[in-house]
Amino acid sequence: MTVDLVLMTVHCGRLAVLFQRRSQAPHEGDWALPGGFVGVAESLDAAAQRILADKAGLSHAWLEQLYSFGDPARDPRMRIVTIAYFALLPATNLTAALDRRDDLSLAPIDALPDLAFDHTAIVGHAIQRLRGKLDYAPVAFALLPPLFTLRALQDVHEAILGTTLNKPAFRRRMLDKGWIEGTGEREEGSAFRPAELFKIKP
Repeated sequence: MTVDLVLMTVHCGRLAVLFQRRSQAPHEGDWALPGGFVGVAESLDAAAQRILADKAGLSHAWLEQLYSFGDPARDPRMRIVTIAYFALLPATNLTAALDRRDDLSLAPIDALPDLAFDHTAIVGHAIQRLRGKLDYAPVAFALLPPLFTLRALQDVHEAILGTTLNKPAFRRRMLDKGWIEGTGEREEGSAFRPAELFKIKP
């Protein structure tokens, strides 16, 4: 049994996923999701956290179990079932991981490379899950700093959905959900009237 991680962020206005180049067969040299085998005495969650640290160089992240993938032909070595997890991280976390290792790459979902195993299907499943949760769970805030503008929040939603949203309607919907509250602070460095900064409610 293995665990594979779909680590997603919004980078340059596009939803992107972190991949690692495989150093051994099968699919040597191909891009794949960071992953590895689960230890005999290791829980799935512990394996996901270990792989996050070993493969992506990240000490912690919010991880959610996505789905199990067990097609008998998905791995040419033997019958291997993988448990996929997905996580949302601010872009700075993943770009910092890229700076530490030369076998990692961040690719936008609309320009994915050819991936090893069934990892293209796993990524597609993760994107569907994320888009499905967007309207009823505050998942988008995992991609933002603690203080953010409504414009930044809309940018994240548009990157995830791959479409442009109506500005007044989006802002009204976000405020009506009761997930966020204004801080009374304003962003710095704006030549025009600075936008108010918001935060997620506890």
